[in-house]
Amino acid sequence: MTKEAEELKREVRQFWNRQSCNAEAAEAVKFSREYFEQIEEFRYWDQPFIHSFAQFSRYHGKRVLEVGIGAATDFVQWLRAGVMATGIDLTEEAVEHARRRISVYGLPEPEGLFVADAENLPFESSTFDLGYSFGVLHHTPDTERAMAELVRVVKPGGEIRIMLYNRHSIYVINRWVKYALLRGRPWRSLRWILWHTQESVGTKGYTRNELRRMLLSLPLEQIEVRTEVTAADALSASAFPPLNLFYRVCLAMAGWRYGWDPDRYACRPDAPEGDRRSNKDAGVCGSSARAKVRFTGNPLGFFHLIAARKISEHGGAADFATGGGTAKR
Repeated sequence: MTKEAEELKREVRQFWNRQSCNAEAAEAVKFSREYFEQIEEFRYWDQPFIHSFAQFSRYHGKRVLEVGIGAATDFVQWLRAGVMATGIDLTEEAVEHARRRISVYGLPEPEGLFVADAENLPFESSTFDLGYSFGVLHHTPDTERAMAELVRVVKPGGEIRIMLYNRHSIYVINRWVKYALLRGRPWRSLRWILWHTQESVGTKGYTRNELRRMLLSLPLEQIEVRTEVTAADALSASAFPPLNLFYRVCLAMAGWRYGWDPDRYACRPDAPEGDRRSNKDAGVCGSSARAKVRFTGNPLGFFHLIAARKISEHGGAADFATGGGTAKR
C-alpha cells in the first residue's frame, strides 16, 4: 500500500470512529436500548429495501461475514435470524456498538467480532456461505481489492451481497450542482464531488459499465445489480421545488427495469422442447452465464445493490487470494 493510500485509510478510520453510520439519527442516551431502537427505526424507514436485499432469515444456520458493520443494525439481524455471523469493521467504535447492542438485546454471541481491514481479510479462503457489505467498500482506498477479498473468503457456490454508490445518480448530480456549479467550479467532475464532499474523504461511486468490468473480473455468476432510488435522490433540492420537480421527472422518465429475462424461461427443464436453447446459446444456463450482468431498477438511483454467486472454476478460490490469513480474535 502506498503512503497516500495509508493516509487516506487513516482519515477514513478517523471519520467513522467519530460516529458510526446512522448514529446521528438517535437522540437517546448512547448505547441505551432506546438509542439502538431509534437507529434501527430510521435505517429501515429510510432504506426499506435492505431486508429484501439481505434476506437475513434465508441464511439461518449458515456462516455469514459482514464487512463494515457500522452501528451493527444489520449485524444484529443476522443474529436474530439464527445465523453464524462474523462481523468486522475498520473502527473500534463500530465493534463497540455491536458488543453493546448484542448485550442490550440479549442476543447470541457471534462467531467473531473484531477490528479488521476489508482489503486484507483475516480469514482462510472459502470460509463463509455469504459475504455481505452494505455501503462500505466504496470508502476503502482499493475497492476492487476489497471486493476480491470478499469473494475469496466465500465458499464456491456461496454468495456475495454488496451495496456501492452510483456516481451517475440524481443525488450525486445534485451535489455537483451545489458544490461545483453554484460555487463557480462547473469543471469539477462527479468523481471529485463524491471524493471530497460525501462522508469520509475518498468516497467513490461507480457507473454500471464500471461495475460490469469489476464484477466480470471475479469468479462470479448469476450477477444481478439492482439500482435503487433512495430518499436522497427523491428529496434532492427539496428546498428549491422547481429543481426537485425536474429531478423527479428525470427519475420517472428513467423508469424501472425488471429482471425478467427470457433466458431463464427458455432454459427451464420443463420448458417445451422446441423452446429450449442449447447450453451454447442459453444465457444463464450455459457457460456464458459468467459473462452476463443483469441490471435492474432505476439507473438514476443512488444505491447499486449487487448480488452474485461464486463459481468453483478458474482454478479454485486460491487463485483469487490477495493476502488474507487465519482470523485472530
